[in-house]
Amino acid sequence: MLKHTLKSLRRMSTTTAAAPAAKEKVDCVVIGAGVVGIAVARELALKGREVLVLDSGPTFGTGTSSRNSEVIHAGIYYPLNSLKAIFCVRGRELLYKYCSEHEVPHNQIGKLIVATRPLEIPKLNDLMKRGTANGVHGLRMLEGFEAMKMEPELQCVKALLSPASGIVDSHSLMLSLVGEAENHGTTFSYNTSVIGGHLEGNCMNVYISESKNLQNWDGVSPLQPELTLIPKLVVNSAGLSAPALVKRFIGLDNVFIPPAYYARGCYFSLANTKVAPFKHLIYPIPEDGGLGVHVTLDLDGQIKFGPDVEWIDGIDDTLSFLNRFDYSVNANRAERFYPEIRKYYPDLRDGSLQPSYAGIRPKLSGPRQSPIDFVIQGEDTHGVPGLVNLFGIESPGLTSSMAIAEYVAAKFLR
Repeated sequence: MLKHTLKSLRRMSTTTAAAPAAKEKVDCVVIGAGVVGIAVARELALKGREVLVLDSGPTFGTGTSSRNSEVIHAGIYYPLNSLKAIFCVRGRELLYKYCSEHEVPHNQIGKLIVATRPLEIPKLNDLMKRGTANGVHGLRMLEGFEAMKMEPELQCVKALLSPASGIVDSHSLMLSLVGEAENHGTTFSYNTSVIGGHLEGNCMNVYISESKNLQNWDGVSPLQPELTLIPKLVVNSAGLSAPALVKRFIGLDNVFIPPAYYARGCYFSLANTKVAPFKHLIYPIPEDGGLGVHVTLDLDGQIKFGPDVEWIDGIDDTLSFLNRFDYSVNANRAERFYPEIRKYYPDLRDGSLQPSYAGIRPKLSGPRQSPIDFVIQGEDTHGVPGLVNLFGIESPGLTSSMAIAEYVAAKFLR
């Protein structure tokens, strides 16, 4: 079946605007080749299903999956029994196991969450209680002098040690998952955009176009599909574009589509330093919209600081749907980083931060609003057969990816 679909995908570039779009029946379609989409595709393939992954980019992981801290989270921050808590704890176990078995570079280096003022200690105690309730083992409260003995460059009055936290090479992880998915029959089609769909009977019809044909789209004119796919199961794992994309699916009531908010986070690397000042991840007390400007190490021991939180205005559905986000890093933003970092790293030298990269969080809650859990919708929620929507898969999405995949396959495969 996929052979016929592949031929149709190859023929898209020769289809004229006046020609009717070909229709192809397929088994499972995953929209989005980020780490979660890839993990879902692999899991479905392991269950014996034929899977087609569609991504508008030139390769896998070009969005949020390659623009994050690459941290394996333990499961401390999230409300008890939330999907974030459950998937983070389960996903961490699956991720460490997978990385060990498939030689994916990773390191369980541990994390210190630090209180730099006495007023922050109650929040640190709350995090320990929450993490313990979530099933995170090995958490230990340290006095300031104990933490600073572990990390001599650190300044704090108290710290929570999380030995289960770590780091992973996210590109190597995605490459490995893609390989496994392909070995079990999954097909990846890049530069391929889903531009809409409609419900016909009990089947979702998904409209496909080559991404290059959207480059000059005015955002208003009707888009004409070059191919229509009729899958038994379609998983919307489009990340930042997931809400805007599914608004283009006729037959899904918009009441089930949550509002989308976008928070850019910039990273700065530590320059002109021969020896890394820290060996552990160092996190401050969480802030509104994020986990604070923290210390992240890569697998070569290089230090990054970030991300901060910058709420982005003026992102309409068209901009989001086309994934036209600004990932530039303004060097002047470093001036906001220095005072935040010096709260726990007072010896940070002026001029030692250089712009690195930026990412954008696909959030479901805005500034000063309470954080919202992952949203995973199936027919039991929105009434559309065979459609699964993944909304708001921000941090800890990387850590949770394999657990989300496990859940989707278990709950929605028929």
